[in-house]
Amino acid sequence: MQSDGGLASVDGFSGHKAILSGPAGGYVGYALTTRWHGARGGGEEGAEDGVGMQVIGFDMGGTSTDVSRYAGTYEHVFETTTAGVTIQAPQLDINTVAAGGGSRLHFRAGLFAVGPDSAGAHPGPVCYKKGGHLAITDANLALGRILPDFFPKIFGPGENEPLDAAGTAAALGALTEEVNAHEEAAGKAAKTVDEVAMGFVQVANEAMCRPIRALTQMKGYDAAAHVLACFGGAGGQHACAIATTLGMSTIFVHRYAGILSAVGIHLADIVQEAQEPAAVALGSDEVLQQLASRLDALQAQATAKLEGQGFGPSQIKVERFLNLRYQGTDVAVMTPWDPSAPPSAGGDPAAAFAAAYQREFGFVLQRPVAVDDVRVRATGRSAELPGARAAAAAPGPLPEPLVVASAYFESGGRQPTPAYGLSALAAGHVVPGPAILIDQISTIVVEPGWDAFVTAEGNVRLDRAAAVDGLGEDGAAAEDGQAAVADVECDPIQLAIFSHRFMGIAEQMGRVLQRTSISVNIKERLDFSCALFGPDGSLVANAPHLPVHLGAMSEAVRFQVRYYGPGGPGEGEGLSEGDVLLSNHPQLAGGSHLPDITVITPVFSGGRIVFFVASRNHPA
Repeated sequence: MQSDGGLASVDGFSGHKAILSGPAGGYVGYALTTRWHGARGGGEEGAEDGVGMQVIGFDMGGTSTDVSRYAGTYEHVFETTTAGVTIQAPQLDINTVAAGGGSRLHFRAGLFAVGPDSAGAHPGPVCYKKGGHLAITDANLALGRILPDFFPKIFGPGENEPLDAAGTAAALGALTEEVNAHEEAAGKAAKTVDEVAMGFVQVANEAMCRPIRALTQMKGYDAAAHVLACFGGAGGQHACAIATTLGMSTIFVHRYAGILSAVGIHLADIVQEAQEPAAVALGSDEVLQQLASRLDALQAQATAKLEGQGFGPSQIKVERFLNLRYQGTDVAVMTPWDPSAPPSAGGDPAAAFAAAYQREFGFVLQRPVAVDDVRVRATGRSAELPGARAAAAAPGPLPEPLVVASAYFESGGRQPTPAYGLSALAAGHVVPGPAILIDQISTIVVEPGWDAFVTAEGNVRLDRAAAVDGLGEDGAAAEDGQAAVADVECDPIQLAIFSHRFMGIAEQMGRVLQRTSISVNIKERLDFSCALFGPDGSLVANAPHLPVHLGAMSEAVRFQVRYYGPGGPGEGEGLSEGDVLLSNHPQLAGGSHLPDITVITPVFSGGRIVFFVASRNHPA
């Protein structure tokens, strides 16, 4: 298995192409199973084969969570840095965050923190009964989302005991006392153990949403328009909360979700890649003909190798690409190209490149388009996953639950929650939340406001049934949300959640600035900082960029607030939505020195400025 999602023969295998082979298996697994089985259902056009469906893969394990995106084709990156080593080889675009079932729980400086350190498999979380540390698994156990009676008895020193719910309760109780000592010193109400455990789960969920936003919003896609394909050992316990936060309305959980990476490796195709430099500029039919001829030659090489492994022409799929960029920049976009297609369907590579650039960065450059290289990816298709069918649901109620547990949810608090064996549910059964679905290799938590539907193949589709926690059907805040937020006192849980969200915005600003910059100072030396500021110009959150700019940048924003505010020289002109300010004055406007350029953008809501985003950079 290779990092690009394809299989290679032993003779053609190379270690640097297989560093992400495990996560790549999960990517292939969810991509193929959601496509074949149709994750949306409900009679949607194209639902049966997944045509036009956009999917986010959510693979939550013990120490980390991998997220990725699939929309009909595999999304690759061609240069990555792993453990400080730069690798130039095709890899599936998989983002990893240090939040998993084993991520440790900390209360630091008045904030809830999850990870990045992990309790590991040994000693593991407290509930493993090996002298471990509090982790997300402990929080889920305390909240009643994990039921020890339905877990294997493999814990404790002799690896023959059940999960230790009492040990988890004692450890969380001690941590709750620490939290309450801090809260009471600040004159705030004490929290219950349930509230503390849920707070850590919420912080972990927000941390896992950050890379999903980076894969969608930062690239011009709407996260809410995607299906969430949930897999991994812990994914089913957090899927509803993740989807609700991102405004998603559908979750797909394959019947083999707990081992989907292994399933994906089994289903992966044999792949042959061929790529060579081009170094030409688009602009004439003659150049396009030359590129098409070179792609034909590469295609012949790749398909010949697959035919040598026993694949017939009908089993081979070929994709052709041009790696395009604007001249004078180094942001290349691997652009699919089918010379036989009409311009609107990918036959015009320059137009396709401009559309992709506009979607991701919000602008296009008036520069010639250069072709860095040409690439062919040929795949020998594997057999499809056997379509085991579940028995159809007979008219009548759901089967009796295995047990009615007491589980705690963000919406509704602690409440009776029936737990069903997934194998006892028939195709067509609908289980309303709150509920827990238990299988031999996974646990699915169906939160209030969600329904679980068992498909004909025995998979589970979760549909958001109603507005949840002040969110509308599209995930947007309800009309009274602003007033509700204004009435909430800052507490360590909310501070931790919003610090993740605000820092994620600043990080996305920095990635776009670095990728689109032409200046070597910015692109290579990273001589810039990005941050969010309150309506008064005070620093709210910043990304981990060059810190030297941050102190003066806040003063630069404050100067503009004073200048355009009441009594300022620019009061008559004021600031309007869409305005962008450019400043470098070192004496009056908070500048460091003339080459340091500060770009300040006010963000409006309801006709007033609610915050500023700003970046300062030293171009050269």
